[in-house]
Amino acid sequence: MDHSAEPAFHPRDRFADGAQYIAGELRPGTSGTRHTVIDPATGQAVYEYELAGTADVDAAVAAAREALPQWAGATPGERSDAMHRFAAVLAEHADELAHAESLQCGKPIKLTTEFDVPGTVDNTAFFAGAARHLEGKAAGEYSGDHTSYVRREPVGVVGSIAPWNYPLQMAAWKILPAIAAGNTIVLKPAELTPLTSLMFAQAATEAGIPAGVINIINGAGKVAGEHLVGHPDVAMTSFTGSTGVGKRVAEIATATVKRLHLELGGKAPFVVFDDADLEAAVNGAVAGSLINTGQDCTAATRAYVQRPLYDAFVAGVADLMATVRVGDPFDAKTDLGPLISHAQRDRVAGFVDRARSYATVVTGGEAPDSPGAYYRPTLITGAAQDSEIVQAEIFGPVLVVLPFDTDDEGLALANDTPYGLAASAWTRDVFRAGRATREIQAGCVWVNDHIPIISEMPHGGAKASGYGKDMSAYSFEEYTQVKHVMYDNTALARKDWHRTVFGDR
Repeated sequence: MDHSAEPAFHPRDRFADGAQYIAGELRPGTSGTRHTVIDPATGQAVYEYELAGTADVDAAVAAAREALPQWAGATPGERSDAMHRFAAVLAEHADELAHAESLQCGKPIKLTTEFDVPGTVDNTAFFAGAARHLEGKAAGEYSGDHTSYVRREPVGVVGSIAPWNYPLQMAAWKILPAIAAGNTIVLKPAELTPLTSLMFAQAATEAGIPAGVINIINGAGKVAGEHLVGHPDVAMTSFTGSTGVGKRVAEIATATVKRLHLELGGKAPFVVFDDADLEAAVNGAVAGSLINTGQDCTAATRAYVQRPLYDAFVAGVADLMATVRVGDPFDAKTDLGPLISHAQRDRVAGFVDRARSYATVVTGGEAPDSPGAYYRPTLITGAAQDSEIVQAEIFGPVLVVLPFDTDDEGLALANDTPYGLAASAWTRDVFRAGRATREIQAGCVWVNDHIPIISEMPHGGAKASGYGKDMSAYSFEEYTQVKHVMYDNTALARKDWHRTVFGDR
């Protein structure tokens, strides 16, 4: 693969001082264990670093704690100005960020340049404005003798853990609402994908956000992650990842009674009613199932199609999937890149291979002859609702299609998994659409589309997909404490209610 036309970005040079960003500077880890970042498109090493140990976590938390009084004490306008500068710096480094994200994740360059990076810049700009709108309840005399009002205050030091599928955007989703509300943060990205989280923190420093407000720890989950979640000086944990690991995070966080925000797994249903625009539904299913090579917790994974459209939908999806171009992430024409690793590719292949005993692989279902972690777009039919391929989160370019007859059946099937992160309904009927949005149990339901997100609207799940919100002003509910302040207005030494404790009226 010829990457000669790419922006100059060399991780070994950029992060020669180490992959831990503490108090505004790069440092080496102290765990004694080294980790190699692999380009999943080629299988070649692009960067090697020493993982964080518990001492590095302690140092990062200490830096965040030291920076907290100044940052929390800044005015909303001061924080907002710094974050506007942050957005501008990110925009200046857009090409470099896109290259680094494609290099460590295998994402097609058109995805990182048109989605990951601009989405992150927009999210930063949004929270720069939102920092000035931390609203509380209006002051008032609710008891008659007192004036009450509500303050929103930062929680303190936040310890967050992000996954490998969207490293840059997940860094933004964790960091931005936290610091906009006046908190400081220690973020642990996935050790597979450390590069853009470090670049994000460096951009914050370049923009003038004080050292220690944003700290990045790159270490193993069992060591650095668990130590961060259980740290007594961390007031809140925000975690995005699998439901299984989320349960472990919750167990650790409970021991120190810290606030917890969980965005966990998904198995998004894609419900196509018999009056839907078939072409739109086919296009939406292919795009929604294959975005980021299917490594998206909101990706369309279970298509339920009402019987009159079922055969045409399956044929249309199979034909369109056959046109998807799998190849070099740095080729502007590439549609689908590799999975994050060969281990993840083998995991996806295992699901598909096991499904062959009870379902039909219509197209795909194989890895191309390549040194990279590629897997072809895969369409499966004939599976039972309770089968593994329908119920389990695969996290790969695999779409399962099942038929349904009545609207009641279609909505019941859509809700029939433990997950509830996202879903979509496809129909021209406003009443059907309204019913679907009311009855599907998910944190987001799209109508006649699947996947788009915007900074102004919240993202988060229900059921086993977790709780709490990323993005939007709703995320401040996670990152602020609500304090009731009450003033006596009577100036009386003895209040009427005192008689309930001593004396008479």
